[in-house]
Amino acid sequence: MNSIPAFQEPYVILGIGVAVLVVVFLFYFLITRGNPPKDALFFVFAVFSFTCVIDLVSALEYDGIISGFMTFYQTTGEPYLGTPYAIMMCYWDGIVHFVMYLMMIGRITDRKGYRTLGLIWAGSLCANMSVFIAGIVAGKYGSEIRPVFWINFLFLLMPVWGAITLFTRPKDRPLIGGYNAQQAQSMKLIWRPTDMILVVLLITAMAFTVLRGLAALGSPLEACSSYVKHYEPYLKDPVGYPKVMMLHLFFYGLPLLGAFVYGLLKPGCTWMSDWTLFLAGAMIQCQWAHIGGSLHPRTAAQFRIPNEVFWSVLVANLLYAVTPILVALRVRNNPYFFLKIAPFPGQTGLPNSEEKDTKFKDK
Repeated sequence: MNSIPAFQEPYVILGIGVAVLVVVFLFYFLITRGNPPKDALFFVFAVFSFTCVIDLVSALEYDGIISGFMTFYQTTGEPYLGTPYAIMMCYWDGIVHFVMYLMMIGRITDRKGYRTLGLIWAGSLCANMSVFIAGIVAGKYGSEIRPVFWINFLFLLMPVWGAITLFTRPKDRPLIGGYNAQQAQSMKLIWRPTDMILVVLLITAMAFTVLRGLAALGSPLEACSSYVKHYEPYLKDPVGYPKVMMLHLFFYGLPLLGAFVYGLLKPGCTWMSDWTLFLAGAMIQCQWAHIGGSLHPRTAAQFRIPNEVFWSVLVANLLYAVTPILVALRVRNNPYFFLKIAPFPGQTGLPNSEEKDTKFKDK
């Protein structure tokens, strides 16, 4: 029997992983000691930007684009990284998250704000890691969990901490509006065609979420069983990620989509500016991994989108992913409807109120 090299032992791999993270952290800590950043998230972004490169290398090696870098880790470390969903997740982390980290590190270095980008990142990585961890435990790899698996909780806890930190920081835009806000909030939905379209899209997205959530739960409803059989058989993939993702969206995304409908109907919902960014980041990450995983050549043929409904399923998934982004852009580009109105008698007594309304600086 061939003995496993010492450096490939499960607990040795865990120790090496922890040691690498500690070394990278100490490196950034030491080089910034002369001018330390005032934001502790700087070190999170710096260390995670290093791990992004590892994820990208892993995805490229599984797809056969490169070879010889992580062969031992693929078999003795985290074999579930070779699943189509995890490969697409690693591409997202290695490219999109990496760019986000560089941008946020740059803004922290320049003493600038990054709250908007930070909330998108927090939503994206929270969704990424929560689906990843739960999918490992609930899927076919649940019996192959090895010590290095527990490092993944660090990558879940850090964005949760980052999200809490960013949500509790002062907003980079005013919450009180004057004349322009009062004018915007006096308009009924019928006179706001953009908002009306967004409400329709959100309600449609909610129905789509319910359908796929019930299908993932194995509902005997004919609509659910027919959808899985004829449109998205990927939901039955035993790897577990598609089902877990649908349940995440069903239990967490669905209430937020409903809240956004309320926010578009009820003036003065200041929370819309933050939560739309958070869900937009989460949704686009989930849909990227889901769509990419269902189309990936490593996915078994019986779980891929049937050719006869390929374009309809693809368009539906893309529209589903884009809907929260459109809502976030609407809130950000024209925020008057979502501001609180400063109390004042009549239409007077607010010098320069309109000018104050227009001074929005995106940090």
